[in-house]
Amino acid sequence: MSPLAFVFMLIAAIIILTVLTLKFKMHPVMVLFITATFCGIASGKSLVDTFSSITSYFGSTLGSIGVMIIFGAVIAAGISDTGAATSMVNFFIRLFKGKRLELAPALTGFIMSIPVFGDIAIILNAPISAILAKRKKMSMTQVAPFVNLGLTLTHGLVPPTPGILAVSVLLGADIGTVILWGLVCSVISFAVCYFVLTPIYSKCEYIEPLASYTEGIEAVEDTSSVDALLIKEENTPKAAASFLPLLLPAVMIAVGSIGKLLVSEGSGAYTFFNTFGNTVLALFCGIIAVGMLIFGRKKKVVDKANVDGNGCKVSEKSSWFEIVMNNWVGRALNIAISALLITAMGGAMGGILRENEAIQTIGNAIAATNFPAILVPFLLAAILMTVCGSMTTASMTAAGLMAALVPVLGMSPVVAALAIGAGSMVGWHVNNSGFWIFTSLYGFDTKQGLKYFTTTNSLGGIVAFAVLAVLTMVGLVA
Repeated sequence: MSPLAFVFMLIAAIIILTVLTLKFKMHPVMVLFITATFCGIASGKSLVDTFSSITSYFGSTLGSIGVMIIFGAVIAAGISDTGAATSMVNFFIRLFKGKRLELAPALTGFIMSIPVFGDIAIILNAPISAILAKRKKMSMTQVAPFVNLGLTLTHGLVPPTPGILAVSVLLGADIGTVILWGLVCSVISFAVCYFVLTPIYSKCEYIEPLASYTEGIEAVEDTSSVDALLIKEENTPKAAASFLPLLLPAVMIAVGSIGKLLVSEGSGAYTFFNTFGNTVLALFCGIIAVGMLIFGRKKKVVDKANVDGNGCKVSEKSSWFEIVMNNWVGRALNIAISALLITAMGGAMGGILRENEAIQTIGNAIAATNFPAILVPFLLAAILMTVCGSMTTASMTAAGLMAALVPVLGMSPVVAALAIGAGSMVGWHVNNSGFWIFTSLYGFDTKQGLKYFTTTNSLGGIVAFAVLAVLTMVGLVA
């Protein structure tokens, strides 16, 4: 296939993605399957060969990230049942002495969204954000955009969140290094956006917290009283214990990656760091850590676990293993199945695209010009996100195209993965399911959602990309 024909095929694929998603309201799994089939046939493969390739790439993607996605969902179930989310929010309220209250749910979401799916973190943070806004007499415009930004930054840039994790695996990027520099880009981007937008949003319209979350909650007259601002929930874990299940996996993976750079391959130390930083092991340790929070609050955990209704019924007589390894895992599988299938089918479509020999020719043409190579993955992800509406779909499709381009353009897989993650934040709007979850749970209408969420996320992605570009230019990220 000629490069021009490939470009036309890609445009047609984007149109198919968009129409099937927006017009026919099809599930992303089927949208990706149909689009991948079109790309395979358009590339000259037979229907049978196309299906064979889709099946192969689907399976390899699922095999590389499936266990990690499920383990992340188990951690989310534990965070929800034990009250750890409330404890984290209260930690930040105390840290800032009741000031800058909007940072409490925003930073909680920032950390929570590292191993936990974005949609779950949105739901867990919604009532907390509303209660804090009501107590401090704040408009939701001062709270919700930064909660959304915190969630989206780590969702897009920091593994083991499914999208960026799968992109890193597909591109062959070291996951620990992606975590490290993804966190750097995310933290700086959040800080820049927060200090730029806070004065603006504080003067905007007043959006009242949803009454369903704030019934019986009164505004605090003495807002200097930190205790009066705290979220009230009985028997929550200590802050350090609450953060541990979320931070431990990221720390283990990052330490393993850094350690391997400092020792000789094949040595005992290398074997230790390689094992210590294994992603599956790290997330399993996160499950054990969140499971430890059951002790001392078993009745509370059992009550919350049964309210969900998706897992096996448990009681106070149930063992630790029954709660964690049965109820939580069962609920996690219900949560994870959609992310698993979307990510795997995204990998299948990416595989079909990167088989096309025209990508090599296009890469050589780009490399022969003065066009900045780092812009290619960023723009691909941003365009795909704008038209198809799914961060995972946009990221996986962009990664499929970049897999063949990375060596041609002389790019680091880490840089390409993070540029894709930053680009996937741009164009977060009405064709994204998270947009509707966020607007409905945080009390915004469509126009307000576009005004406060779409613009904030886009700015966050652009700033994160600018940080990445500077780090690359000075040679820190390679």
